[in-house]
Amino acid sequence: MSPHRNAPYDNAPGPGDRIVQGPVVRRDHQGADSTTDQRLLAGGNDTSWAHSDPWRTMRIQSEFVEGFDALAELGPAISIFGSARTRPDSPHWAAAERMAAELVRRGHAVITGGGPGIMEAANKGADEAGGTSVGLGIELPFEASMNPHVNLGINFRYFFVRKVMFLKYAQGFIVMPGGLGTFDELFEALTLAQTGKVQDFPVVLFGSDYWTGLVGWLRERCLAEGYIHESDLDRFLVTDDEVQAVEHVLGADG
Repeated sequence: MSPHRNAPYDNAPGPGDRIVQGPVVRRDHQGADSTTDQRLLAGGNDTSWAHSDPWRTMRIQSEFVEGFDALAELGPAISIFGSARTRPDSPHWAAAERMAAELVRRGHAVITGGGPGIMEAANKGADEAGGTSVGLGIELPFEASMNPHVNLGINFRYFFVRKVMFLKYAQGFIVMPGGLGTFDELFEALTLAQTGKVQDFPVVLFGSDYWTGLVGWLRERCLAEGYIHESDLDRFLVTDDEVQAVEHVLGADG
């Protein structure tokens, strides 16, 4: 009989022994020198645990819960993306404001990233039309996260949680001229639709002068060299017509 049979808690693992820590199995030098309960109950002033990756999963979970809870009863909605650097005297600002107001008149909420520029224009149009003006803000070091025209706002720490909210609660996208963040949101949506991860929803690229070069490159390089399919270019509409943009994203629901 093992000398440790009646004292299992004194039986330190030896070389090659398998150590089970919750769902994780470790061997040899991968083993931790304490248990989860020991670390939970330990005293002292070490607060590094609050910044560790396991603790961050709780923050991530809480952001999902807060987002789902806030938006659960939102109803039909359209997201409007575009640059935070667009100025109020830009024609694109005015177009975003008018389209957002029309979407509200057609029974839809408007979702933006909650920041300045195109986002503020769309939130302003939705708010002043008496609708739900949603801002999904993000913690950034260089800009205010929420404009004053948001009447339902959520601030996120994590981009990927915020993206889920955009995709889960919007039935269509109007993408105005913008930079890397706008491209990220656009191609994220197109990729998820292409791969069948989300429903195939309508996307409008508003501003033909701005988007024609990108669309031409997709056709002349990506399509020509076999990296995308012809049908991928049918996943969006390029237009300068506000009425056409609104009708396209509303589709049968409008």
